[in-house]
Amino acid sequence: MSTYAVVNPATEQVVAEVAMADLAATDAAIDAAAAAAPAWAAVAPGDRARLLRRFATLVEESADELAELEVRNSGHTVGNARWEAGNVRDLLHYYSASPERLLGHQIPVPGGIDVTFREPLGVVGIIVPWNFPMPIAAWGFAPALAAGNTVVLKPAELTPLTALRLAELGREAGLAEGVFTVVPGEGPVVGQRFVTHPLVRKVCFTGSTAVGKAVLAGCADQVKRCTLELGGKSANVVFADADLARAAASAPSAVFDNAGQDCCARSRLLVQESVLAEFLDRLQPAVEAMVVADPARADADMGPLISARQRTRVQGYLDEVDVAFAGSAPTGPGYWVPPSVVLASGTDQRIWREEVFGPVMAVLPFRDEAEAVALANDSDYGLSGSIFTADLGRALRVSRAVQAGNLSVNSHSSVRYWTPFGGYKQSGLGRELGPEAPNAFTEEKNVFFSDGS
Repeated sequence: MSTYAVVNPATEQVVAEVAMADLAATDAAIDAAAAAAPAWAAVAPGDRARLLRRFATLVEESADELAELEVRNSGHTVGNARWEAGNVRDLLHYYSASPERLLGHQIPVPGGIDVTFREPLGVVGIIVPWNFPMPIAAWGFAPALAAGNTVVLKPAELTPLTALRLAELGREAGLAEGVFTVVPGEGPVVGQRFVTHPLVRKVCFTGSTAVGKAVLAGCADQVKRCTLELGGKSANVVFADADLARAAASAPSAVFDNAGQDCCARSRLLVQESVLAEFLDRLQPAVEAMVVADPARADADMGPLISARQRTRVQGYLDEVDVAFAGSAPTGPGYWVPPSVVLASGTDQRIWREEVFGPVMAVLPFRDEAEAVALANDSDYGLSGSIFTADLGRALRVSRAVQAGNLSVNSHSSVRYWTPFGGYKQSGLGRELGPEAPNAFTEEKNVFFSDGS
């Protein structure tokens, strides 16, 4: 096996060397998961629930360790990293209630009794991105394990450390060998094998739309189930009647959290033209006040980008436009880009249409409600978005009209583990999280019992 040097994006220093699985090692992990699947599926629901709760307890006890790993590996601020570890804990607790609630139905039929059962798929392959390594991993493995499946999980090459530690905690909690396995490796090797291996019954992929399309095409060859959570170019729509102070104060975090490396980032800011000047006057000091610093600092609002390659990509977008105003960023080592605001000249600009995946906000005015909806929907994506208005009727009309899977009114909340998450159009396929998530990792079987009549 080859090794990969894991780099701290705030210092550019190597923090670990991780062995990368080749095809043989990937196949061995999948075979082990398939061998473990029948016994895991046969674990009594209450016992499976207790194991998941024990897993959650160990995550909670290791929260500081996990957060410190994520700060060094991913450049997340320590506050965000602690929340992310807590999110893994909460997901395990939430879905630990599922094994005893995977309910079927008794359906009235003539001549007997008809019942349905929820049965696990078998082996589930989960491909995790580098922007939120802990939460997105748990979005997949927590409901999949709860539904009785075994899991093989591929972390991103750049950010494997917390996933590897979570796998160790799962074993400490009592999960048998092969039930939850983390397989670090390259996407074209490990991820592609999840897609092509016949014993992997479902693939969960979070990442770019381009790669997601390839995953979908590969799964189609075996009619394999897949869930895709892909890119976004979400709109933050601010109407003139909104609380402008609140909207302006909250807009930076909606884009610059995690240095803009968030598929839910509200990177297209639409402001009603009658209040645009006032809004920008309020927005600028909020942007300039952001603390961009060593992510281990408790007061850091934003850390670095994940890699030199990502910094070059983001800077390429900024080099094409005039930046209206920006915050500050450290100089010296680290993959830093300051939070930046651009006044878009039209909807054909790359910075308006493409997912930058960096701390860049593009602003465009609109005249009325109809134009706001049209501009918000003028995108290949439809993952998330926000609407700021004091008019409840308008909030209902616009939220129903905007083509996005997750919308917030007068806030920027996109993700709660107890509500469904997913996108329209090229932002994805299927839904994750929420009470129905375990069902997506099951087959529904219908059985008719004849009464002999």
